[in-house]
Amino acid sequence: MKIITFGELLLRLQPEGYYRFVQVDKMTSTFGGAEANVAVSLANFGEDSFFVTKLPCHEIGQSAVNSLRRFGVKTEYIVRGGNRVGIYFNERGASQRPSKCIYDRAGSAIALSQKSDFDWNKILEGADWFHFTGVTPALGGELPEICIEACKTANAKRIPVSCDLNYRSKLWSKQQAKETMEKIAPYIDICISNEEDAMDVFGISADDTDIENGKLSKEGYKNVARKLSEKYGFKKVAITLRSSINASRNKWAALFYDGTDCFFSREYDMAIVDRLGGGDSFCAGLIYSILRNENSQRAVEFASAASCLKHSIEGDFNMVSVEEVEHLAHGDSSGRIQR
Repeated sequence: MKIITFGELLLRLQPEGYYRFVQVDKMTSTFGGAEANVAVSLANFGEDSFFVTKLPCHEIGQSAVNSLRRFGVKTEYIVRGGNRVGIYFNERGASQRPSKCIYDRAGSAIALSQKSDFDWNKILEGADWFHFTGVTPALGGELPEICIEACKTANAKRIPVSCDLNYRSKLWSKQQAKETMEKIAPYIDICISNEEDAMDVFGISADDTDIENGKLSKEGYKNVARKLSEKYGFKKVAITLRSSINASRNKWAALFYDGTDCFFSREYDMAIVDRLGGGDSFCAGLIYSILRNENSQRAVEFASAASCLKHSIEGDFNMVSVEEVEHLAHGDSSGRIQR
Protein backbone atom coordinates (compact mmCIF):
# COMPACT_ATOMS: atom_id res chain seq x y z
CA MET A 1 0.00 0.00 0.00
CA LYS A 2 1.22 3.51 -0.83
CA ILE A 3 0.66 5.76 2.17
CA ILE A 4 1.46 9.49 2.14
CA THR A 5 2.02 11.55 5.30
CA PHE A 6 2.66 15.30 5.33
CA GLY A 7 4.10 17.52 8.03
CA GLU A 8 7.21 18.85 9.76
CA LEU A 9 10.30 16.84 10.72
CA LEU A 10 12.02 18.34 13.75
CA LEU A 11 15.37 18.00 15.46
CA ARG A 12 14.77 16.75 19.00
CA LEU A 13 17.29 17.80 21.68
CA GLN A 14 16.99 16.16 25.09
CA PRO A 15 19.01 15.84 28.30
CA GLU A 16 20.13 12.30 29.04
CA GLY A 17 17.99 10.29 31.43
CA TYR A 18 15.85 12.37 33.74
CA TYR A 19 18.11 15.43 34.01
CA ARG A 20 16.50 18.84 33.77
CA PHE A 21 17.46 21.43 31.16
CA VAL A 22 19.23 23.55 33.76
CA GLN A 23 21.40 20.63 34.92
CA VAL A 24 23.11 19.64 31.69
CA ASP A 25 25.87 20.85 29.39
CA LYS A 26 25.07 18.36 26.60
CA MET A 27 21.97 16.88 24.99
CA THR A 28 21.23 13.92 22.76
CA SER A 29 19.85 14.62 19.28
CA THR A 30 17.32 12.63 17.30
CA PHE A 31 14.57 13.52 14.80
CA GLY A 32 10.81 13.27 15.05
CA GLY A 33 7.48 14.85 14.22
CA ALA A 34 3.88 13.71 14.23
CA GLU A 35 3.45 12.67 10.60
CA ALA A 36 7.03 11.42 10.26
CA ASN A 37 6.42 9.19 13.28
CA VAL A 38 3.40 7.69 11.52
CA ALA A 39 5.46 7.14 8.37
CA VAL A 40 8.20 5.28 10.27
CA SER A 41 5.68 3.05 12.05
CA LEU A 42 4.03 2.12 8.77
CA ALA A 43 7.39 1.41 7.14
CA ASN A 44 8.20 -0.91 10.05
CA PHE A 45 4.89 -2.66 9.38
CA GLY A 46 6.08 -3.30 5.81
CA GLU A 47 4.12 -0.60 3.99
CA ASP A 48 5.30 1.70 1.19
CA SER A 49 5.41 4.74 3.40
CA PHE A 50 6.18 8.20 1.97
CA PHE A 51 6.84 11.33 4.00
CA VAL A 52 6.33 14.78 2.47
CA THR A 53 7.86 17.95 3.91
CA LYS A 54 10.32 20.72 3.11
CA LEU A 55 13.86 20.67 4.49
CA PRO A 56 17.01 22.75 3.92
CA CYS A 57 19.75 21.52 1.60
CA HIS A 58 22.44 21.73 4.29
CA GLU A 59 23.84 18.88 6.38
CA ILE A 60 21.23 19.07 9.16
CA GLY A 61 18.47 18.88 6.59
CA GLN A 62 20.17 15.87 5.02
CA SER A 63 20.55 14.23 8.43
CA ALA A 64 16.81 14.62 8.91
CA VAL A 65 16.15 12.93 5.57
CA ASN A 66 18.61 10.15 6.43
CA SER A 67 16.83 9.52 9.74
CA LEU A 68 13.75 8.45 7.74
CA ARG A 69 15.58 6.50 5.04
CA ARG A 70 17.21 4.41 7.74
CA PHE A 71 13.83 2.87 8.51
CA GLY A 72 12.66 2.46 4.94
CA VAL A 73 10.52 5.59 4.63
CA LYS A 74 10.50 6.87 1.06
CA THR A 75 11.67 10.47 0.77
CA GLU A 76 11.51 11.32 -2.95
CA TYR A 77 8.66 13.83 -2.46
CA ILE A 78 10.57 15.86 0.14
CA VAL A 79 11.16 19.39 -1.15
CA ARG A 80 14.58 20.90 -0.45
CA GLY A 81 14.90 24.57 0.38
CA GLY A 82 14.65 27.10 3.17
CA ASN A 83 17.23 27.84 5.84
CA ARG A 84 16.42 25.92 9.00
CA VAL A 85 15.12 22.72 10.52
CA GLY A 86 12.63 23.21 13.33
CA ILE A 87 13.83 22.19 16.79
CA TYR A 88 12.13 21.05 19.94
CA PHE A 89 13.72 20.56 23.33
CA ASN A 90 12.28 17.80 25.49
CA GLU A 91 12.77 17.34 29.23
CA ARG A 92 11.55 13.96 30.42
CA GLY A 93 9.24 14.03 33.40
CA ALA A 94 9.08 11.53 36.24
CA SER A 95 6.57 10.73 38.96
CA GLN A 96 4.65 13.95 39.72
CA ARG A 97 6.99 16.17 37.63
CA PRO A 98 5.60 16.47 34.09
CA SER A 99 7.61 16.34 30.89
CA LYS A 100 8.26 19.68 29.21
CA CYS A 101 8.57 20.58 25.52
CA ILE A 102 10.00 23.87 24.29
CA TYR A 103 9.65 24.65 20.58
CA ASP A 104 12.08 26.57 18.41
CA ARG A 105 10.51 26.12 15.00
CA ALA A 106 9.54 29.63 13.80
CA GLY A 107 10.81 30.25 10.28
CA SER A 108 11.48 26.58 9.56
CA ALA A 109 11.58 25.45 5.94
CA ILE A 110 8.15 23.82 6.09
CA ALA A 111 6.58 26.77 7.95
CA LEU A 112 7.66 29.08 5.11
CA SER A 113 6.71 26.68 2.32
CA GLN A 114 4.44 27.76 -0.52
CA LYS A 115 1.63 26.03 -2.36
CA SER A 116 3.81 25.83 -5.46
CA ASP A 117 6.29 23.62 -3.57
CA PHE A 118 4.01 20.57 -3.66
CA ASP A 119 2.57 18.85 -6.74
CA TRP A 120 -0.20 16.95 -5.00
CA ASN A 121 -1.50 15.40 -8.17
CA LYS A 122 1.90 13.75 -8.67
CA ILE A 123 2.50 12.97 -4.99
CA LEU A 124 -0.89 11.29 -4.52
CA GLU A 125 -0.90 9.38 -7.80
CA GLY A 126 -1.60 5.73 -7.00
CA ALA A 127 -1.78 6.40 -3.25
CA ASP A 128 -3.99 4.36 -0.93
CA TRP A 129 -4.04 6.78 2.01
CA PHE A 130 -3.22 10.38 2.98
CA HIS A 131 -2.51 11.42 6.57
CA PHE A 132 -1.68 14.71 8.27
CA THR A 133 -2.26 16.27 11.68
CA GLY A 134 -3.50 19.56 13.09
CA VAL A 135 0.10 20.50 13.85
CA THR A 136 0.78 21.17 10.17
CA PRO A 137 -1.81 23.92 9.50
CA ALA A 138 -0.99 25.31 12.96
CA LEU A 139 2.45 26.28 11.65
CA GLY A 140 0.73 29.05 9.71
CA GLY A 141 1.74 30.78 6.50
CA GLU A 142 0.30 28.98 3.48
CA LEU A 143 0.09 25.61 5.25
CA PRO A 144 -3.68 25.70 5.93
CA GLU A 145 -4.27 26.22 2.21
CA ILE A 146 -1.65 23.59 1.34
CA CYS A 147 -3.41 21.05 3.57
CA ILE A 148 -6.77 21.84 1.97
CA GLU A 149 -5.30 21.47 -1.52
CA ALA A 150 -3.78 18.10 -0.56
CA CYS A 151 -7.08 16.90 0.90
CA LYS A 152 -9.10 18.07 -2.11
CA THR A 153 -6.73 16.22 -4.43
CA ALA A 154 -7.00 13.08 -2.31
CA ASN A 155 -10.81 13.36 -2.31
CA ALA A 156 -10.84 13.71 -6.10
CA LYS A 157 -8.74 10.54 -6.37
CA ARG A 158 -10.95 8.76 -3.79
CA ILE A 159 -8.04 8.35 -1.41
CA PRO A 160 -9.03 8.11 2.27
CA VAL A 161 -7.88 11.09 4.34
CA SER A 162 -7.12 10.83 8.05
CA CYS A 163 -6.29 13.66 10.40
CA ASP A 164 -5.11 13.56 14.00
CA LEU A 165 -6.33 16.81 15.56
CA ASN A 166 -3.15 17.07 17.67
CA TYR A 167 -3.95 20.45 19.24
CA ARG A 168 -0.83 22.32 20.38
CA SER A 169 -1.52 25.40 22.50
CA LYS A 170 2.03 26.69 21.92
CA LEU A 171 1.33 26.91 18.18
CA TRP A 172 -2.13 28.47 18.03
CA SER A 173 -5.16 29.40 20.09
CA LYS A 174 -8.28 27.27 20.38
CA GLN A 175 -10.20 29.83 18.32
CA GLN A 176 -7.59 29.77 15.56
CA ALA A 177 -7.61 25.98 15.58
CA LYS A 178 -11.42 25.83 15.36
CA GLU A 179 -11.63 28.32 12.51
CA THR A 180 -9.00 26.55 10.45
CA MET A 181 -9.93 22.95 11.18
CA GLU A 182 -13.60 23.61 10.41
CA LYS A 183 -12.49 24.65 6.92
CA ILE A 184 -10.48 21.44 6.51
CA ALA A 185 -12.98 19.08 8.17
CA PRO A 186 -15.22 18.55 5.09
CA TYR A 187 -12.32 16.81 3.33
CA ILE A 188 -11.45 14.44 6.20
CA ASP A 189 -12.76 10.86 6.25
CA ILE A 190 -11.28 9.68 9.56
CA CYS A 191 -10.83 12.03 12.49
CA ILE A 192 -8.44 10.95 15.26
CA SER A 193 -8.37 12.73 18.59
CA ASN A 194 -7.18 12.30 22.13
CA GLU A 195 -9.33 12.82 25.21
CA GLU A 196 -8.81 16.61 25.09
CA ASP A 197 -8.49 17.59 21.42
CA ALA A 198 -12.17 17.37 20.49
CA MET A 199 -12.90 19.94 23.19
CA ASP A 200 -9.90 22.16 22.44
CA VAL A 201 -10.49 22.25 18.67
CA PHE A 202 -14.23 21.74 18.14
CA GLY A 203 -15.69 22.52 21.58
CA ILE A 204 -17.18 19.03 21.96
CA SER A 205 -16.60 17.60 25.45
CA ALA A 206 -17.35 14.33 27.22
CA ASP A 207 -19.83 14.29 30.09
CA ASP A 208 -18.85 12.85 33.49
CA THR A 209 -15.13 13.22 32.77
CA ASP A 210 -12.32 14.80 34.79
CA ILE A 211 -9.12 14.57 32.75
CA GLU A 212 -6.83 16.10 35.37
CA ASN A 213 -7.87 13.50 37.93
CA GLY A 214 -7.83 10.61 35.48
CA LYS A 215 -11.60 10.04 35.33
CA LEU A 216 -12.75 9.23 31.78
CA SER A 217 -16.31 8.21 30.93
CA LYS A 218 -16.74 5.66 28.14
CA GLU A 219 -20.31 6.77 27.53
CA GLY A 220 -19.16 10.37 27.40
CA TYR A 221 -16.63 9.63 24.68
CA LYS A 222 -19.12 7.58 22.70
CA ASN A 223 -21.19 10.74 22.50
CA VAL A 224 -18.13 12.81 21.52
CA ALA A 225 -17.38 10.44 18.63
CA ARG A 226 -20.97 10.48 17.39
CA LYS A 227 -21.22 14.27 17.66
CA LEU A 228 -18.00 14.74 15.70
CA SER A 229 -19.30 12.45 12.98
CA GLU A 230 -22.73 14.07 12.84
CA LYS A 231 -21.52 17.67 12.89
CA TYR A 232 -18.53 17.41 10.55
CA GLY A 233 -19.36 14.39 8.41
CA PHE A 234 -16.43 12.21 9.44
CA LYS A 235 -17.01 8.62 8.33
CA LYS A 236 -15.05 7.23 11.26
CA VAL A 237 -13.75 8.69 14.54
CA ALA A 238 -11.05 7.33 16.84
CA ILE A 239 -10.28 8.71 20.30
CA THR A 240 -7.33 7.69 22.45
CA LEU A 241 -8.06 7.64 26.17
CA ARG A 242 -5.17 8.37 28.51
CA SER A 243 -5.66 8.28 32.27
CA SER A 244 -2.56 9.95 33.64
CA ILE A 245 -1.76 8.72 37.13
CA ASN A 246 1.54 10.58 36.97
CA ALA A 247 4.33 11.22 34.45
CA SER A 248 5.72 7.72 34.97
CA ARG A 249 2.50 5.73 34.89
CA ASN A 250 -0.50 6.04 32.59
CA LYS A 251 -3.49 3.90 31.71
CA TRP A 252 -4.15 3.70 28.00
CA ALA A 253 -7.10 2.62 25.87
CA ALA A 254 -8.96 3.78 22.78
CA LEU A 255 -12.38 4.08 21.20
CA PHE A 256 -13.20 3.54 17.52
CA TYR A 257 -16.51 4.68 16.03
CA ASP A 258 -16.98 3.14 12.59
CA GLY A 259 -20.03 5.20 11.64
CA THR A 260 -22.45 2.73 13.20
CA ASP A 261 -21.09 1.39 16.48
CA CYS A 262 -18.43 2.22 19.07
CA PHE A 263 -15.69 -0.25 19.98
CA PHE A 264 -13.26 -0.01 22.90
CA SER A 265 -9.84 -1.57 23.17
CA ARG A 266 -8.58 -3.22 26.33
CA GLU A 267 -6.95 -0.86 28.83
CA TYR A 268 -3.19 -1.03 29.44
CA ASP A 269 -1.40 -0.01 32.63
CA MET A 270 1.88 1.46 31.34
CA ALA A 271 5.19 2.38 32.94
CA ILE A 272 6.37 5.26 30.72
CA VAL A 273 9.80 5.22 29.09
CA ASP A 274 8.97 7.89 26.47
CA ARG A 275 5.41 9.04 25.78
CA LEU A 276 6.19 11.26 22.77
CA GLY A 277 4.84 9.71 19.59
CA GLY A 278 2.25 7.64 21.44
CA GLY A 279 -0.69 9.08 19.53
CA ASP A 280 1.18 8.85 16.24
CA SER A 281 1.82 5.14 16.75
CA PHE A 282 -1.91 4.72 17.36
CA CYS A 283 -2.66 6.47 14.05
CA ALA A 284 -0.26 4.18 12.20
CA GLY A 285 -1.80 1.08 13.75
CA LEU A 286 -5.30 2.21 12.84
CA ILE A 287 -4.35 3.05 9.25
CA TYR A 288 -2.60 -0.30 8.87
CA SER A 289 -5.61 -2.21 10.21
CA ILE A 290 -8.19 -0.37 8.13
CA LEU A 291 -6.21 -0.89 4.93
CA ARG A 292 -6.24 -4.60 5.73
CA ASN A 293 -10.01 -4.58 6.15
CA GLU A 294 -9.80 -5.68 9.77
CA ASN A 295 -13.06 -5.51 11.67
CA SER A 296 -13.53 -2.54 13.95
CA GLN A 297 -12.70 -4.36 17.19
CA ARG A 298 -9.48 -5.83 15.80
CA ALA A 299 -8.51 -2.44 14.33
CA VAL A 300 -8.79 -0.58 17.63
CA GLU A 301 -7.05 -3.40 19.52
CA PHE A 302 -4.11 -3.39 17.09
CA ALA A 303 -3.79 0.40 17.14
CA SER A 304 -3.99 0.61 20.92
CA ALA A 305 -1.44 -2.20 21.38
CA ALA A 306 0.98 -0.52 18.93
CA SER A 307 0.71 2.70 20.91
CA CYS A 308 1.14 0.94 24.24
CA LEU A 309 4.42 -0.56 23.00
CA LYS A 310 5.64 2.84 21.78
CA HIS A 311 5.54 4.15 25.34
CA SER A 312 8.33 1.69 26.16
CA ILE A 313 10.68 2.95 23.43
CA GLU A 314 13.10 5.90 23.50
CA GLY A 315 12.64 8.58 20.84
CA ASP A 316 9.74 9.63 18.63
CA PHE A 317 9.73 6.58 16.37
CA ASN A 318 7.93 3.33 17.20
CA MET A 319 10.41 0.50 16.67
CA VAL A 320 8.04 -2.47 16.72
CA SER A 321 6.96 -5.13 14.24
CA VAL A 322 3.49 -6.32 13.29
CA GLU A 323 4.19 -9.58 15.11
CA GLU A 324 5.06 -7.79 18.35
CA VAL A 325 1.91 -5.68 18.18
CA GLU A 326 -0.29 -8.69 17.46
CA HIS A 327 1.29 -10.59 20.33
CA LEU A 328 0.22 -7.86 22.75
CA ALA A 329 -3.15 -7.24 21.07
CA HIS A 330 -3.98 -10.93 21.47
CA GLY A 331 -3.57 -10.66 25.21
CA ASP A 332 0.01 -11.36 26.28
CA SER A 333 1.01 -8.30 28.31
CA SER A 334 3.28 -10.16 30.71
CA GLY A 335 6.50 -8.70 29.28
CA ARG A 336 8.25 -12.02 29.86
CA ILE A 337 11.58 -12.47 28.12
CA GLN A 338 11.47 -14.12 24.70
CA ARG A 339 14.22 -16.64 23.88
